[in-house]
Amino acid sequence: MMLMSRWLPALSFVAVTLFSQGALLAQEAPQPASEPARTFELEGNELKLPSAVIFETGTDKLLPESDKALEHVKAYLEAKDYITLLRIEGHTDSDGDDQANQTLSEKRALSVARWLVAHGVSCTRLMPVGFGENKPVQSNESADGRAANRRMSFINAALRGRLIGGMPADGGGMVAGDPCAK
Repeated sequence: MMLMSRWLPALSFVAVTLFSQGALLAQEAPQPASEPARTFELEGNELKLPSAVIFETGTDKLLPESDKALEHVKAYLEAKDYITLLRIEGHTDSDGDDQANQTLSEKRALSVARWLVAHGVSCTRLMPVGFGENKPVQSNESADGRAANRRMSFINAALRGRLIGGMPADGGGMVAGDPCAK
């Protein structure tokens, strides 16, 4: 008895057994379990996350609760290889010194970029940028508003090497550093 395997044009795996009497039996082999297809939601050019990116208060140290969101960003870049530049934006609320908030937002953006690079994303596809308190999404007058303003945003900046919509790659923020630097 001889066993042969082949891929058919329909890409379903079929095992074919050829018996010595000349009879042919074809049977579909069980399909390996695969991960469900991942979906990604965009609002404009911004990737929406399944959860927040969380840092230790007042620092650029990522907390483990951020892994789910950052794995989502990594999977997005793996699935969308035509996105050649993703801008990682760090934002803060207006509490504290303006310059300290700017610096913190830059450090956090760079920290996120380095996490992605450490997990296999090409550093050349990432641009970490800090905006400090300059782009609030809500009023800083309430605790809820300040919480909403402390965020990371992931914006498609270039597709197939071309900037999107005539915007500068940095989106008007301060480039935080080179994620390729060791």
